[in-house]
Amino acid sequence: MHREFVQAFHDGTVRVDFDPARSGQYLSARMLLPLFMLPVLGAGVALALLGHVWIGLAVIAFGIIAPRLVKRSAPRFLLMQALEDETVFNELLRTGVLRITDSAPPPKATP
Repeated sequence: MHREFVQAFHDGTVRVDFDPARSGQYLSARMLLPLFMLPVLGAGVALALLGHVWIGLAVIAFGIIAPRLVKRSAPRFLLMQALEDETVFNELLRTGVLRITDSAPPPKATP
């Protein structure tokens, strides 16, 4: 099924839809973003308390913004992963993150 999906996607005969909320949650869990965010925030707070206020605030901002940017770009990233890896493709279908529908043929121009 994966091989047919990849071929159909490249031919443009299928439409691929991602649930934005689910794709962000899926990618966050897969990349362990909360485990990334907490130590970065802690380091930012430590820097701010040690007197490096601006650097600490920049690290805190990075720890908050980076996971949100990753979640925002999750559908594009997951599409690339689904095209390359059959296991990811099957898991995305099973969890409902990915939906595949036939794309409608383009309307024919009448003279």
